[in-house]
Amino acid sequence: MPYRADQFDPLPAEVRELWAEFGNWNRTYFPTHLGIRLEELRRDYARMRLPYRPELEQPAGVMHGGAIASLIDTVVVPAIGSHYDEFRPLLTVDMQVRYLASISGEDAVAEGWIAKRGSSIVFCDAEVSTPSGTLVATGTLVYKIGRLGG
Repeated sequence: MPYRADQFDPLPAEVRELWAEFGNWNRTYFPTHLGIRLEELRRDYARMRLPYRPELEQPAGVMHGGAIASLIDTVVVPAIGSHYDEFRPLLTVDMQVRYLASISGEDAVAEGWIAKRGSSIVFCDAEVSTPSGTLVATGTLVYKIGRLGG
């Protein structure tokens, strides 16, 4: 499946290093608990994978929509953060998800990118697909960029 990463610039070394440990913190946060992994990060773009496992299913045998929504909400965080040379508080203001297909027995792969960046508000888009190329969900998000130290 072709990804859109090539449409975005590579990261400077210092920013790449800052985000290299995303998901490998000294405690378990929600994305880590779900199993979300960062696969690629570029300026204003990220790709993540949520490996399939039975615990993520709902009773119909497909991946729960909440797991997909969490992946959408998470994939844009490093895309937003790639603009800065230090961590900033990033807060979801609005998120809309459109479910287009289900996932059963396959990983979910998400791409997130910046549609428009303001000084304190960022508009993002995301897509979730299967590795075989089925488009599963799309998302539009608005994030607030918090100030350092408060």
